Amino acid sequence: MDTQIFEKIRDLLAEQLDIPADSITPESDIIDDLEADSLTVLDMVMTLEDEFDIEIPDEDVEKLRTVGSVVSYVEDHT
Repeated sequence: MDTQIFEKIRDLLAEQLDIPADSITPESDIIDDLEADSLTVLDMVMTLEDEFDIEIPDEDVEKLRTVGSVVSYVEDHT
């Protein structure tokens, strides 16, 4: 796992969810553990697309359950 990508995603999530960055791990489930709602997930996707200059199709969004899966997705598409 790319540490720089993880840290950037962790920091973006911490800011969006208004939670401490150190409470976010690769195993954190974005909805269950971090309590993100569907609007927050959509906002996260748009932020990731802007930050990493990638396109995340709707059918891929549901696969992004954990922070680690988001990091892997970004690594595979950048």
